[in-house]
Amino acid sequence: MQPDRGPEFVTAGVQRSRPRIAKWGRNALSAVAAATVLLFGTAAGAGAGTERVGAQSKAGASAPQAWRGFDTSFRHGFVPVDGSILHYVRGGSGPPLVLLHGWPQTWWEWHKVMPALARTHTVIAFDLPGLGDSTVPPSGFDAATTARRIRQAVHRLGFQQVKILAHDDGALVAYPYARDHPSEVSRLAVLELPLNGYGLEDAYRLSWHFLFNAAPKPLAERIISTQDDVETYLGSLFAGAQHPDAIDQEEYFRAYSRPATRSAAYEYYRAFAANAADNKANASKKLTMPVMAMGSQYVFGPAVADSFRQVADDVRQVVAPDAGHWIPEENPSFLINCANLFFGPSTGTPSSPALAGCAP
Repeated sequence: MQPDRGPEFVTAGVQRSRPRIAKWGRNALSAVAAATVLLFGTAAGAGAGTERVGAQSKAGASAPQAWRGFDTSFRHGFVPVDGSILHYVRGGSGPPLVLLHGWPQTWWEWHKVMPALARTHTVIAFDLPGLGDSTVPPSGFDAATTARRIRQAVHRLGFQQVKILAHDDGALVAYPYARDHPSEVSRLAVLELPLNGYGLEDAYRLSWHFLFNAAPKPLAERIISTQDDVETYLGSLFAGAQHPDAIDQEEYFRAYSRPATRSAAYEYYRAFAANAADNKANASKKLTMPVMAMGSQYVFGPAVADSFRQVADDVRQVVAPDAGHWIPEENPSFLINCANLFFGPSTGTPSSPALAGCAP
C-alpha cells in the first residue's frame, strides 16, 4: 500500500553534501515543530506526518554535520503517536521495510545501508520514542508499549503490512510487534541481541552497562551528567567494537548530549524485567513468519538465533563476519547482501556460505 505522504516542506540551503561484549561497557521538539506535525500531520489523510527533503533536524535548525552528506532522496518527517512525536527518515520505493535502531544510537546507525535497501523497498527508519529527534513520552518504555507506538506511526504513514529489520534494543521492540500483529509483519530480521527472558539475562555478567543503565533513577543520570561523561562512557563501549573507527561516534555523542535523551534511554533498560514477564506470558504465540537472527562474529554469534528459536518456528541463523556489536556500521556490505536476500525475491541464492541463513 502506498502512503499518503502528507504536506512536504523543502528546506532551502541544505547541503548534499574477539568476543568483546565485556568491553561494552533533542528530546523535545520545539513548540513550532510539534504544532506543525500535529496540525498538518492529522490533516493529510491516514494521519501521515510532515516531511522535509534532505537532512533536517528539529524545528528547522541546520542539519547535524554528519547528516549533510546523506542521500538527499530521503525525507525526514515527524508523526504523532500516543505520548510522543516520532522522527523518521524515509526513502525508496516498493514494499515497506521498517528499521529500528538500538542503544546508544539513533536512526543514523542505518545510514550506510539505507540507500542500497531503498532500491527495492520503501525504507522507513524511526528514532525510538524519546531518542534521536523523537520526543520523550511520559511513560511506557517497555517493548510492547514501544511496539504499539511504532505500529501506530506505521499506520499513520499509510502502511499496514511491513517487513522489519531491527538491531539491539530495536530487536526487543520488533518482537512484540510481530508477535501481537503477525498478519502485519511478513518478515523479521533481528541483529545482535537475545530476547528478555530468553537469553539476554545471561549477558548481564559479561557487560556492566546492562545493570548500570537499569539501575533505579536517578543513579545513571547523576553519574553520567556532563558531555565529557557522555563521551567517556559511550566511547568506552564503542572501543569494544571490531572496527571502532567505522562507527560515527561523534554523532551519537551529540545525540545523547541532552539529559532527557539519556534518561529515556535508561528507561528502556529499566523496563527489561517487564519485557521478560511479557515475553514469558505470551510465549504460546509463536512467530510463524521467517525470522533472520544475526549475531556478530565477535559478540553474540549464534546466541541471537538460539534465543528466537524459543519463540519462533522458522529461524534462520546468521553470523556476521568481521564485525562486533554494531554490524550496520562495522560490516554494512555483509548486512546489505544478507538483507537483499532475506527481504528479496524467493529466487535469491546465497553467494557464500556465510549468507546461507539469509536465503529467502
